[in-house]
Amino acid sequence: MGKIIAVHSYKGGTGKTLLSVNLAAIFAKHGKKVCLFDLDFRAPSLATLLKIGNTDHWLNDYLNGTCEIDKVLVDLSDRVHDKGKLFVGFANPATEAIRDMSAKDRKWEMRALGRLLALKNSILNDKNFDYIVFDTSPGLQYSSINAIVSADLVLVATTFDKSDMDGTRRMLRELYDLFEKKTEIVLNKIFDASSKTRKEEVQATIKDVYQVPLLGLIPCFCDVLRAEGDVIFAQEKPDHPLTKILDQMANEIDHM
Repeated sequence: MGKIIAVHSYKGGTGKTLLSVNLAAIFAKHGKKVCLFDLDFRAPSLATLLKIGNTDHWLNDYLNGTCEIDKVLVDLSDRVHDKGKLFVGFANPATEAIRDMSAKDRKWEMRALGRLLALKNSILNDKNFDYIVFDTSPGLQYSSINAIVSADLVLVATTFDKSDMDGTRRMLRELYDLFEKKTEIVLNKIFDASSKTRKEEVQATIKDVYQVPLLGLIPCFCDVLRAEGDVIFAQEKPDHPLTKILDQMANEIDHM
């Protein structure tokens, strides 16, 4: 049976979207059928990152109940150049749409949660997809909480920034534990990560501070920062160290 993975973070700038997009692409390159959804309705970025213009239907429409999920999915399998399938559901990046989604009340969010939970049947079971990957809003927005509740696995992208670590620790205790979610940490932008001593130090810190497993440790790559989110490394740079690290993470998730 397929899995829903929510990629979340306490705050922006942790590499959450980079992780979501590249993991989805790597799963597809492994021959999996994957859906990637942009649930960051306050700052949608996948349409820009994946160079998609206007579409007939957005993920907003599905959550509003005005269309079914089939109408939202955009087939980008040709970009993977392999046996897998990659479909993407985009959030509407228009200013008016962002404003509309920001104004939704709790009653609407409860209905939206039902629509997200329904994806387990409509996508994973009926269409035999292997993975759904949610790129969520950072922090404790209702849309993020809905994504976490719907997920089978939560990947938390974080850094060694003190405020990020403190906020992530609180989220783990007050949110993920509450919903009893399987959670793994992805630590990003780590200096001197190639040093064995440094890796051991980081792993010990993660175990002590977060008390959840560390799925992966990503060094601070200057060329990744320079790319400014404009490069899908799993697709365009298969031999890059980042791609290899994410490939290992994908293999570990496959065996969970």
